[in-house]
Amino acid sequence: MLKKYALVNLGCPKNLVDGEGMQQKLAEAGYVEAEDFGHADAIIVNTCGFIDKAKEESIKALLELAALKRPGQVLIAAGCLSERYAHDLGRDIPELNGILGTQRWVEIAELIEHAASGESPRWTGKSSAATSVRRTATAPSAYLKIADGCSVGCAFCAIPKIKGPHRSKPGDEVIAEARQLADQGVKEIVLVAQNTTAYGHDWGQRDALAQLLDRLVEEVPDIPWIRLMYTFPDHITPRLLETMARHDRIVKYIDLPLQHAHPGMLRAMRRPEMDPREIIALLREAIPGVAVRSAFIVGYPGEGEEEFGALLSFLGEAELDRVGVFTYSQEEGTLAAALPNQVPGRLARQRYRRAMELQQGISLKENRALIGREVEVLVESKAEVPAPQANGKKRHTSRGRKDAQSQSVYVGRSYRDAPEVDGVVFVHGEARVGEIAGVRITEATEYDVVGEVVG
Repeated sequence: MLKKYALVNLGCPKNLVDGEGMQQKLAEAGYVEAEDFGHADAIIVNTCGFIDKAKEESIKALLELAALKRPGQVLIAAGCLSERYAHDLGRDIPELNGILGTQRWVEIAELIEHAASGESPRWTGKSSAATSVRRTATAPSAYLKIADGCSVGCAFCAIPKIKGPHRSKPGDEVIAEARQLADQGVKEIVLVAQNTTAYGHDWGQRDALAQLLDRLVEEVPDIPWIRLMYTFPDHITPRLLETMARHDRIVKYIDLPLQHAHPGMLRAMRRPEMDPREIIALLREAIPGVAVRSAFIVGYPGEGEEEFGALLSFLGEAELDRVGVFTYSQEEGTLAAALPNQVPGRLARQRYRRAMELQQGISLKENRALIGREVEVLVESKAEVPAPQANGKKRHTSRGRKDAQSQSVYVGRSYRDAPEVDGVVFVHGEARVGEIAGVRITEATEYDVVGEVVG
């Protein structure tokens, strides 16, 4: 009789890739995915432990499933929270049958068997098992993790304690995964890591990422879009920029988490003390038409109005295409947690709102500039949305109920939009899910745009 499992994936795309890997390992061991938690023999929560909000979400999920667990079921905590707080989880949630760390996800089937036999395995730290698995695609776009861990040591970040030092995945393994995804009809691969631009640095290679991109373009020709995320600014090389500009299939998009724009804040964060204006100018000169996304932290210890004002000034001048703003999270065990002048949470949230309001206006301006232009859109789904009323406003409906006056539209993304974190394109006309369509933009909002299929 086949064993059944249920998996809850929380956290970032890197965690999602590990979750997909666990599913593949379970399938190889004879497990099938259950239709719901009640029918599962094993329930796995792939947790996130990066910031307080993510920890709370993971703990809430574990507690809810622990309360629903029936006799004979096995409840497993995996992922970042498990790696960082294995002892605490085992003590505070006695219903847990097993704990699996971030570097040992390939051993999920073996851990379940040990847990089911009455043991309480806590497997964290390094693993000697090979991490290469066969990839299975479930959407037109797929994440491909090219490295794990981080060796940078930002003052606010606990990732090196959770994931260990940076470890690059061999190029042949990356190419093999990309080919598997291409064979399943994937149209976009999104390269992810804690720091993608450090790819190959642990081998003593400065331009390994550029070389990997060249190989992907040449050896996996059936993937039309290759997207690069999580690029650390001082690891961007001229060779990388030249490679991105040269290949049409590498989308002209770069995710550059700058974290702040004030030199004193960057120094306190242990981030590269580079002028962000110079970095953005360099990117735009090297890659014409590039869409730039960045992320910033507000409320960092010692941030006053002068420092925050410098960030607002930079956002206003740079007019970045996409911006994420986060309030500082005081993470235990990090250098920043012990810094003086911690910013009150209420003030940090006020600064978050001010920064986002500024960026909304910039984003609206950038999106309106697309009206009348034709862009390529990767169509990912079909949805029902409220039809416009006579006054041009959209009709709102109760959740879960289809409005009689709703209309079908396709939903996709342009090269300017990364999965999950950026906006979408609502597409009218005949299109096919999983294909790239030419779309002429007709309307724009702060985050999303609307268009019609061309031809």
